[in-house]
Amino acid sequence: MKFAKNILETIGNTPLVKINKLTQEIDALVLAKVETFNPGNSVKDRMAVKMIEDAEADGRLKPGGTIIEGTSGNTGMGLALAAIVKGYKLICVISDKQSKEKMDILRAVGAKVVVCPTDVEPTDPRSYYSVSKRLATETENAWYVNQYDNPSNTIAHYEQTAPEIWEQTEGKITHFVVGVGTGGTISGVAKYLKERNPNVKIWGVDTYGSVFKKYHETGIFDENEIYSYITEGIGEDILPKNVDFSLIDGFTKVTDKDAAVYTRKLALEEGIFVGNSAGAAIKGVLQLKEHFKPEDVVVVLFHDSGSRYVGKMFNDDWMRERGFLEEEVTKAIDLIKEHHDKPLVIVRTEELVSHAIERLKKYKISQIPVIDTTGFVGSLDETDLFRSYIEDKNIAEKPIREVMGKPFPIVKANTPVEEVSKLINKDNQAVLVELENGKYHIITKHDVISSIK
Repeated sequence: MKFAKNILETIGNTPLVKINKLTQEIDALVLAKVETFNPGNSVKDRMAVKMIEDAEADGRLKPGGTIIEGTSGNTGMGLALAAIVKGYKLICVISDKQSKEKMDILRAVGAKVVVCPTDVEPTDPRSYYSVSKRLATETENAWYVNQYDNPSNTIAHYEQTAPEIWEQTEGKITHFVVGVGTGGTISGVAKYLKERNPNVKIWGVDTYGSVFKKYHETGIFDENEIYSYITEGIGEDILPKNVDFSLIDGFTKVTDKDAAVYTRKLALEEGIFVGNSAGAAIKGVLQLKEHFKPEDVVVVLFHDSGSRYVGKMFNDDWMRERGFLEEEVTKAIDLIKEHHDKPLVIVRTEELVSHAIERLKKYKISQIPVIDTTGFVGSLDETDLFRSYIEDKNIAEKPIREVMGKPFPIVKANTPVEEVSKLINKDNQAVLVELENGKYHIITKHDVISSIK
């Protein structure tokens, strides 16, 4: 009978799958190493087990011990599977930008999850780097994995991932493209491939807000490049020891939006349901197309499963909130899609200015139309109100008709966005759009800016 003695024996031997539709503009053969076929649904299963086995071998991890690691979720899953099989406890320290699905999955496989803020320096005691190290010193019989600097991370891909790719392509691979986070995958695979063929090109995919690309090109660690980003699993604000820059031929950076959009494209156009870093990786391949020749064999690695991003990249509302959803905005009605169901907030000419101020605060808005029995007759803007209040502290008790400005222009629902944009300027902060049901809605400068792709 053929069976695995435990789930860990099913790690590896993931398939290479040809990318067809998304790479039509590329002459070369593009193959994806789809790591979601691992039992923990990510490439991180490989190095998680390797790091544990090496720590067991040299005594860093003792029977009944507690494994502690800072993780974006995937390494934690691999560690959790190994911990279950081998009888260890696991504490995963994760940043709050990671998807809820990742956190829930880790808890489902027995890990204790500690969530830390994303927008802090690596040296900040609240960062997931610092919290991981602190817990390792405070917890009895604990072992801190430190995947960023742990050499077993790179060795796992040198011993497993790279030989699989070499064998599957019959040694014909010419380019390897992969997102870079801890650096273990790119460095391990690069070392193996270049030992067999020094001409194989290794490209890393980086994200905006990360330091890798500039550091590789200039040797400068530029802290000005570090800022918060959405893409998960790639990019860093530190230089992990596992990133061997000497083995990497170049980096290309992919925006958060492109990473999210192409994650969905992989599912919809290729039938490959993979995660956020895979979207960044395939967009990276497209950005590098001028480096490929017709006879080339390009392998791109897809790290993890789309199931971990159902509440994010695969959720229309989440995508729409960030301006990532590729919806065509051509008419006035398109500008108010996100809030068209909310009633238009108005004030009347005989109400007091204090009433308008209360409404601006309550609904967190900056402009408000003024009406009387004949219709729209004026407008109020928070900037003008503030200026008037500075000049006259008693303004709050005056009727609105005494301080209101000109009424906002009114446009039809099908008015082109270009015409609406021209109506919004320093003298006029909003436009009213007349809907088919006879009601009105407001279009602000924020709405127009949010529509820019």
